[in-house]
Amino acid sequence: MSFTHRFESTSLREYDIRGIVGKTLSTDDAFAIGRTFGSLVRRNGGKTLVVGYDGRLSSPSLEKALVQGAVACGLNVVRVGRGPTPLLYYGSVSLKADGAVMVTGSHNPPDHNGFKITLAGKPFFGAQIRELGDLAARGDVVPEEKGTVRDVDIREEYVERLVKDYVGGQRKLKVVWDNGNSSAGEVLEMLVKKLPGEHIVLNAKIDGTFPVHHPDPTVAKNLEQLIASVREHKADLGIAFDGDADRIGVVDNTGGILWGDQLLILLARDVLKSHSGATIIADAKASQVLFDEVAEAGGKPLMWRTGHSLIKSKMAETGSPLAGEMSGHIFFADKWYGFDDALYAGVRVLDIVARMDEPLSAFREALPKTVSTPELRFECDDHRKFKVIEEVAARLRKEGADVSEIDGVRVNTPDGWWLLRASNTQAVLVARAEGRTEACLERLKEALVQQLELSGLPRPDFSGASSGH
Repeated sequence: MSFTHRFESTSLREYDIRGIVGKTLSTDDAFAIGRTFGSLVRRNGGKTLVVGYDGRLSSPSLEKALVQGAVACGLNVVRVGRGPTPLLYYGSVSLKADGAVMVTGSHNPPDHNGFKITLAGKPFFGAQIRELGDLAARGDVVPEEKGTVRDVDIREEYVERLVKDYVGGQRKLKVVWDNGNSSAGEVLEMLVKKLPGEHIVLNAKIDGTFPVHHPDPTVAKNLEQLIASVREHKADLGIAFDGDADRIGVVDNTGGILWGDQLLILLARDVLKSHSGATIIADAKASQVLFDEVAEAGGKPLMWRTGHSLIKSKMAETGSPLAGEMSGHIFFADKWYGFDDALYAGVRVLDIVARMDEPLSAFREALPKTVSTPELRFECDDHRKFKVIEEVAARLRKEGADVSEIDGVRVNTPDGWWLLRASNTQAVLVARAEGRTEACLERLKEALVQQLELSGLPRPDFSGASSGH
């Protein structure tokens, strides 16, 4: 049977395949991914594909079509069922799979869904995703051959591995977990039963409509329920997940939020005790405080491009034991497998807090204080956004500014720094600024605005766009 398929162009993203179900993403697309990616696995000398899916209402039907496409390539497909994305990643390692596909919409709205893919244990992204689209359009797949399918429940094995790296101390912690109705639900319930201390789980039920709040722990509004519960129960800390539990949010015993870069400082100090001089990677949106604190703790801070696939690749290249992003992706290669896993990161955070003499709030409050904007987003046409970055970079170079071009432009001044980069997943420019004082931050924001205006973009509204950090 001949096969060709054309994907909606907007669904083929930089790091994954994503779209709106019934509009830009369908079961036909899922079958085509199975048939096309399955062919790449076979041509790569592989035979085994692991498949999982999250709690979205559309995920079971997309997973079924994906499996059918992969089986038609002659692959041995192992279905690990519904669960968090890290369970799929762990299954890929544990089962020594040649490829893995997770059906997940991550933290996107309920009517969205997508596919995160790995090939031979490495992220499948960028040019590889574009190649997959080209192969499907040409019908360039391996001849049809019937493979096999088996269901494997690896949840218990995964949970046992998660708790293995919990050592802890004398403190028995009280912890509030906000599952956010994410696909971690059942795995999280299994995990807390094996951890010492007292555990309260909010929104434990997997529900792809996300009835209580949006599953994105980087947005303060989505942490309000967790913060209230931590205060009510006088807990030592609270932990939250995104929709597929590969991103983490943390609040301390007072309900204060630890942002991604602050959390990475906590983890880096601990990891560097056994990996002195190691490279610790963070994305270009992270605070300068992070890079300074990593150096202070005896590590080599490395700023890299935003994107979980890009960070994982850089970790493998540099031998880094730990990396993280402002978005809450935390990657452990120290004792773990290098992939982003909010459940594992949560266990490591608990392990550290249980060994601390002081509450977690004392760590946060002792960090150097800065004033920063949240992540700011400006609409900009997909074709224009990269050109704007080029124009801004050229002007800054001409001025002799202190600028890093690792990911967009990050400009250092005596006041602090500002960043402007093109999003790889949306038609937007992303900006952040961090100053030593409010006055410093105002000057940084004005410098950023001037550059946007010089490239013909409207002056953005910065009202309320600052917070202590």
